[in-house]
Amino acid sequence: MYTSNELLFPHHVIPSLKKLRGPEWRALVERVLSLPETHEETLAFMLMMIRLNGCMACETDSYRAMKGCAACALQTLRRYKGDDAELLEQYRQALDDVRDFARHSTEVTLHHEVIELL
Repeated sequence: MYTSNELLFPHHVIPSLKKLRGPEWRALVERVLSLPETHEETLAFMLMMIRLNGCMACETDSYRAMKGCAACALQTLRRYKGDDAELLEQYRQALDDVRDFARHSTEVTLHHEVIELL
């Protein structure tokens, strides 16, 4: 009856999002997929998707939860009214938030590289 659901946006769904938008989006997804799951850029991508999908308000018995995280993410990105530049800006904001959190937490260590992606 129920699909396999995660509490928040799962990493394993990222590859299915690659071809949904334009070349800038595809490049971002490919970049994130080349990094470890604990890398700050990967975590930022997942945070962006959590915000876009509304994962925090998702209930396990809701229609979208029953469809599963992958279907929810695909639908969210297909319905997204903004362009890729706006999505990339949301990603940058999420990356800033992840970095800010890591700077202020004594128990968090993130993988990171000094690479200017965008």
